Amino acid sequence: MEIDGKIAIVTGAARGIGRATAVALAKAGARAVVIADLRAELSRETAGLVRAAGAEPLVVETDVSQVDALRRLIGETEKHFGGLHILHNNAGIGEGATEWPDVSTEHAAAIVDVNLRGVIVGTHLALDPIKRSGGGAIVNTASGGAFMPLPPQAVYVATKAGVVHFTRSCGPLEQSHGVRVSCVCPGIVATDMVWETGADGEAAEWLKPFIANVEVLSPEDIAAKVVELVRDPGSAGEVVSVANPPRAAN
Repeated sequence: MEIDGKIAIVTGAARGIGRATAVALAKAGARAVVIADLRAELSRETAGLVRAAGAEPLVVETDVSQVDALRRLIGETEKHFGGLHILHNNAGIGEGATEWPDVSTEHAAAIVDVNLRGVIVGTHLALDPIKRSGGGAIVNTASGGAFMPLPPQAVYVATKAGVVHFTRSCGPLEQSHGVRVSCVCPGIVATDMVWETGADGEAAEWLKPFIANVEVLSPEDIAAKVVELVRDPGSAGEVVSVANPPRAAN
């Protein structure tokens, strides 16, 4: 699908992968990019970058764990721009610096609500608007952790595994709704979420051995793959990993 002139929503777009994707879609020719996040000031920063990249931004304060908030997000997008073609379900949270099972019950539930429930509900609400707009693409952000046990982040990787299987099960939506649902699974990316796993802005001790042996990806690396999946006519139900290159020997 060509991105020129299309309307896109990116959740979790205030920073990290979401911000990079919002800007990448603007650079790829999107007419408008809706920035859905709870961080108002950072969202406004993203909006400035989107505008500078050539697209019209719209900031919609959105808690993706809430059905009504997602319904309002879709509705405001259609009302403001007259349609919807692209959704990047990117918003996500992890255990943070508190490892499983010491994380609170409330936070464990929030991880499920944001990372999995938000993707499922967001996809469901976007299907008919995208169909009305002539078809389009949904790209979900999962994680390389979806394919491996990770005891300190047990809830996080469980939700990401759920996103992977949900995406694969959405392959037939291309035929029924004209919507290609795909999924990107990043390795370790230089985002605030990674540095928030440890103390004082550093990666957690359990994560450092992984980082020591690979090149950390940039948010822009993942955004480029999202744009590629949006454009790829064969991406329905596809789950694509973006692995960390091995660190070059000194």
